[in-house]
Amino acid sequence: MADNYKIKIVKKPDVTDLVGEKVMIDFESGKYFMLTGSANDIWDMLDDGVDTEGIVEGLLEIYEVEPGECRDSVMRFLKEIEQLGFVSLEKCD
Repeated sequence: MADNYKIKIVKKPDVTDLVGEKVMIDFESGKYFMLTGSANDIWDMLDDGVDTEGIVEGLLEIYEVEPGECRDSVMRFLKEIEQLGFVSLEKCD
C-alpha cells in the first residue's frame, strides 16, 4: 500500500472559475496557474485535514483510471503545489 499524506492548506491563492477550469493567481509572487481536468477536481477536494487516499478515492469515482496511476498523478500534483507553497504534506501514521 502507498503512503498516505494529510494535506494542510498553507496559502490560498485567488481562484476564479472559468467554464470548468480554474485560474489561480498568487498575488505575492505575481504568478498565475490554470487548473484543468483532474487538477481542477483535486483543488476542489482540498480542505485542511483531507488526506491523499480520500482524494484518490474521490477521483476513482469520477474517472476510469487504475488506482496506482491515479495515486501517482495525485502525488505529482500535490508535490507541485507544495513546492509553490500552497500546501504542506505530512505523512500519516
